[in-house]
Amino acid sequence: MTQVSTATLLGHEMFDGWQHPLCAAVKAVALFLTAALAFRVAQRRTIAEFTPFDWVTAVAVGAIVGRVSTASDTAWLTGAAALLTLIGAHGVIARLRFIEPLRRLIDPPLLVLIHDGTPNARNLRRAGITRADLDGILRRHGHHSPAPVRLALYEAKGSVSIFTEQPPVVEPRP
Repeated sequence: MTQVSTATLLGHEMFDGWQHPLCAAVKAVALFLTAALAFRVAQRRTIAEFTPFDWVTAVAVGAIVGRVSTASDTAWLTGAAALLTLIGAHGVIARLRFIEPLRRLIDPPLLVLIHDGTPNARNLRRAGITRADLDGILRRHGHHSPAPVRLALYEAKGSVSIFTEQPPVVEPRP
């Protein structure tokens, strides 16, 4: 029986030739270009405007690109089929949002966080926003308290819209 050194085993695990890394690199570039082309045709949104559904799609696309590009047992065509199917399904569901009953299932509802200066503790909890978070949001909008806020809405995409009777007071930065 031949004794193999630890260094030899480690070297084989780290550097097993150039064919596998080259194949992974080519598949990664091909999948990236496939995803970029598919997203070019699909509906565009900025990351700040992502709904939870958009985030799931983006993470799934990243997982497919990462897994397929490094898997020696998965061809580019298989990964491309998965990518295109996922992006196509996202496009169909994005269009189903225009049908009112389906929109309620796809998009999270608006939550009233503040009404006439009074925070809604139940909706703050539902949105996962603490009172300290709310205070920070108010400061970013130029308010020192919820009192002048007529309405604060937690939007479907996670942003907070604030409406007042009068414009917010913005203090100059030092």
